[in-house]
Amino acid sequence: MEQNQAPNGLAGCYRHPGVETGIRCTRCERPICPDCMVEASVGFQCPECVRNGSGTGHAASASRPRTIAGGAITAGDPRLVTKVLIGINALVFLAAALVENLAERLELIGLAFDPRLLEVVGVANGEWYRLLTSMFLHIEVWHIGFNMLGLWVLGGPLEAALGRVRYAALYLLAGLAGSAFTYLIAAQNQPSLGASGAVWGLMGATFVLVRRLRYDLRPVMGLIALNVLITVVFHTVIAWQAHLGGLIAGAIIAYGMISGPRERRALMQWGACGLVLAATVVMTVLRTGALS
Repeated sequence: MEQNQAPNGLAGCYRHPGVETGIRCTRCERPICPDCMVEASVGFQCPECVRNGSGTGHAASASRPRTIAGGAITAGDPRLVTKVLIGINALVFLAAALVENLAERLELIGLAFDPRLLEVVGVANGEWYRLLTSMFLHIEVWHIGFNMLGLWVLGGPLEAALGRVRYAALYLLAGLAGSAFTYLIAAQNQPSLGASGAVWGLMGATFVLVRRLRYDLRPVMGLIALNVLITVVFHTVIAWQAHLGGLIAGAIIAYGMISGPRERRALMQWGACGLVLAATVVMTVLRTGALS
């Protein structure tokens, strides 16, 4: 059989020739990418072998192609959730530019007296919503541009590999973990904002996914190293706490979503998400108690 070749010489997916892959269908041995692979009792199979009932052992439940995380591959725009997230960030950016004091109401801050609002503000003052709203808030054009570029580059492949619901959960939980870690250790009156925690969560998840599929890790490691360098150089204006918290959370969630045997997949996925959410709540409660 003639093989498609991806740009770096690896086999190209038989359905998506430009996508390199080291995974092959265990039945027909055709190369398959994360968009096409269907988890079987042993290894992965291509959609055709599953459709034809070529011995998956669970043809009825696997008749629909599924992602490596077990999510159903849906028709339509493969970057739908990524585009929605970028759209939300863009709308909040415009709203903050047009509505007076909106940014001060949405940014993440522990506890402080805001002279512009003439009141005490912060998460410790009961404004827990700031952990979420700050994830979508940007003030500078370069800031939202850099974060949305990262979201677009990392988000698309992850959305395809995990499925829309799992990908959205990964983004939100990693962002919240980054916010909570910032709230825990940053100065109480230090404001922070931006999608960096969630984007770094995608970065951690990408590392786990690439390692799971046994792809070349060097491009991902290079991306992480570059972002670490930028964070270190500009640490005085960058909330590195959100980066670290998001990175760790994203890696934990991704590991739970794509690792382990199929029969325990749901347990591991819910467990990983629950662990990160519980850690987020604990960090928030501890810091609030310390500032009260």
